This record gives sequence, structure tokens and C-alpha cells, in this order.
Amino acid sequence: MPETNFDILIIGAGPGGYVAAIRAAQLGFKTGIVEREHLGGICLNWGCIPTKALLRTAEIYRYMQHAKEFGLSVEKIGFDTAAIVARSRAIAKRLADGVGFLMKKHKITVIDGSARLTKPGEVKVEGKGAGTYQAKHIIVATGARPRVLPGIEPDKELIWTYFEAMVPKALPKSLLVIGSGAIGIEFASFYRTLGSEVTVVEVLPQILPAEDEEIALAARKRFEKQGIKILTGTKVTAVEKKKDQVIATVEDAKGAKQTITAERAILAAGVVGNIENIGLEALGVKTEKSTIKVDGFGRTNVAGIYAIGDVAGPPMLAHKGQHEGVICVEAIKGLAPHPLDKNKIPGCTYCDPQIASVGLTEKRAKEGRREVRVGRFPFLGNGKAIAMGEDQGLVKTIFDKKTGELLGAHMIGAEVTELIQGFVIAMNCETTEEELMNSIFPHPTLSEMMHESVLDAYGRVMHV
Repeated sequence: MPETNFDILIIGAGPGGYVAAIRAAQLGFKTGIVEREHLGGICLNWGCIPTKALLRTAEIYRYMQHAKEFGLSVEKIGFDTAAIVARSRAIAKRLADGVGFLMKKHKITVIDGSARLTKPGEVKVEGKGAGTYQAKHIIVATGARPRVLPGIEPDKELIWTYFEAMVPKALPKSLLVIGSGAIGIEFASFYRTLGSEVTVVEVLPQILPAEDEEIALAARKRFEKQGIKILTGTKVTAVEKKKDQVIATVEDAKGAKQTITAERAILAAGVVGNIENIGLEALGVKTEKSTIKVDGFGRTNVAGIYAIGDVAGPPMLAHKGQHEGVICVEAIKGLAPHPLDKNKIPGCTYCDPQIASVGLTEKRAKEGRREVRVGRFPFLGNGKAIAMGEDQGLVKTIFDKKTGELLGAHMIGAEVTELIQGFVIAMNCETTEEELMNSIFPHPTLSEMMHESVLDAYGRVMHV
């Protein structure tokens, strides 16, 4: 007979869910996990990983176009859309299979099907693993899905979500991207690099709304130089679908209207948590804005029921969900972990140029009545960046003027998504400006710009 009683049962095997399951197994809990579709969830199968595979292809294609600058000769540059998509899907499958291996390694019971909470400590599953399961602790990790705007519902043919945008049958000659968060900008960057005419429409005054204003402005200038058309403070009011194109009516803040014609449109207006049809209402679990309300340890208002990842609210990032999963399970074990500190969660956008940040923006720091010191260092002052042919970018750091606390760090340029962890560690360790300035950074590296940015905040910058 299949196992039906667990110490911890997790609903959803995305990044948060499967990591929580692994940590639970490590701590000796009898652990089960329910998944209705793919091990690894959206991230591994339709989000983080396959999109990075696509963006890597675009990056190499861009370098090939500039081969002459590196003393190289490349002829007949081209691409095969089907092969690009196939590589992305193969990578996603490889990693999803890897999650399956990890479940077996840690002796975690995987239950195939859709789960529903019926009462505290009980879950009913429909599908291949149909049955009733008991667990003292139930963790909801059901993730999120693309937000749908009224009148602009995706049809998988002319209006895409990120699902369809990752598997195009052919490259559209023109593309309308609705929304300029990380998802929208990454797809705008990918398709523009491969030759599509791209227009981005953002209802807010700034693209990449979560980023520091200075970084977002620098990004906009780079995108527009690449030929991406950007309309901010503008909303899409209607979309008319034709045989092989869409005609969107947009309206700016002053009420001026215009139409945009494109072969395809991507709806990238954010995501909403998957809170429906899983029994939350019947149990009285509190929700807010399509997400489950939790404390810093993933606990809901109902004893024995927890939530982590996208369904537990923003920022909706895989690494946030994984960290939440570990915190939640360790708290159940009684290990007294630190509660989640959302101010120390890094964000990365893998467009060209890359963007990465952690902590407060300059604007938010000042709104919080903090006196700040701001340091900046441009890529054009860094030898490694120049040698790489990537001399456009900026590293920006924000410190509390009184205490020297690092409040935030914001970057745009090559490989900044790999550099940001240095500032994350610094913030987590409560490193001061003096300790950062006294640290020795290797030469020649891009990381030297992090050091120089700190030095600049205190009037000691060396190379500009």
C-alpha cells in the first residue's frame, strides 16, 4: 500500500516546495510532496532556467555580430528557431529529471495529482496518486501564474504569456510587450537581439519599476539604443486580433491615444498566486491580493498549515521560495532560524545589459528619512570590462551616513547577476563601509568595481 501518513506534506514541487522537502528529509521528517504537473515547477520547466538558456543563445548571437571587434571572422551568421527552443527545453528536462533524482535520494514520497486541503492535517489528492493523506504539518507551495488583464486574454496564438513566448514556432517580425518587469524586459531583450522589432508598454512612469531610478534610466537608454521602443506611463486599453497580427490601442497619462500593430503580443503584467481550489476558504486560511498571508516563518493563521514561495507573496522569486522553505521546515523542527528578511533578497534581470540589486533604492532610503552616502563606479573605468568589450554599465552603493550600514546596491552591466551576491553577503553579515573598503578585491576582475563604488561613497575612489 502507498504511504499516506507523513510528518510534513508539501503541496507543489517548485523551487520552494522541493527544497523544503529536501530540508525536511535531512532533519528526519517523514516527507511527502504532491505535484500535479512538473517536478521543479514553473521555474525549472517554464521560467528561470529555460529563459536563461534562450538568453544565452541571444548573448552568443550578439557577440557573433561583433566578432570583428575581437579580431575574429564570422560568416553567414544566422539561427534556427526550432533548435534554439529545443536546446532550452532539453535543459529544462535535464534539471526536472534532476529534481526527481533528489526526491529518490532523500526518500521523499512523490504523489502525482492535484491536492486539496479538507481539514487541518488532511489532504485529498485527485489524479494518479488519488487518495487521502494525513500530515501534522502541511506546506502550501502552489506557486503563481501569469496575470490576465481584462480584454487582453492570452489565446496562445496571437497574444502570448511567457509559456508561448518560450516556444515560438518562428521569430515574429514585430512584437508588443505589455509590462516592463523582469519577465517582459527579458523577452524584449531576447527577441530584439534576434531581430524582432519590439515595443514595450509600461503603465508606470519607469521601466523595471522595482529597480533604482538611476539604474532603470540607464537600462532604458541602452534598450532604446538597441532599437527597442519604450512607452512609459502608458496603458493598453484594447487589443484587436487580426489573422496574423494584433492592433493595440494605447493611451498615455495625458489621454493621448495611438495604435501599435505587431505580429505577436506578450502579456507580462506580473503574476498571481495559485490560491484557488485548494481548500483555503473552507479552513479559514487568510489570503490577501491573491496570496496567502504568512509570518516570517511561513506560518498561516491556521495551526499546522504553512505557505512558501510565490503563493506566499512578493517578491515572487525562486530563491526567495527556496529560502522560505528552509526557514519554514527548520522552524517546525524547533531550530529557531532567522525569519525571512525581504530587504536582503537580491533581484536579477538577465537582459542585455544585465541588472541586479539588493536592499533599498536611493529613493526608498531617503523616503525612510535616512541620511545617505551614495557611491558610483562606471564600467568604463574597469580594465576587465574594457578587455571584455563590455565597458557600459554602473555599480551603485547606498550607505547610511551615520552608521556606515550598507542599505542597498544596484548594478547594470555584464555579469552583474553573478556579482550581486557579494553585496548580499555583506548586508547579511552586517558589514560596515570600513570593512568593505579594507577588503582586497582581485585584479583584473569586474568585482573591483564593487570596491570602487564603496570607495566613491566616501570620497576615496581611485580609477575615475
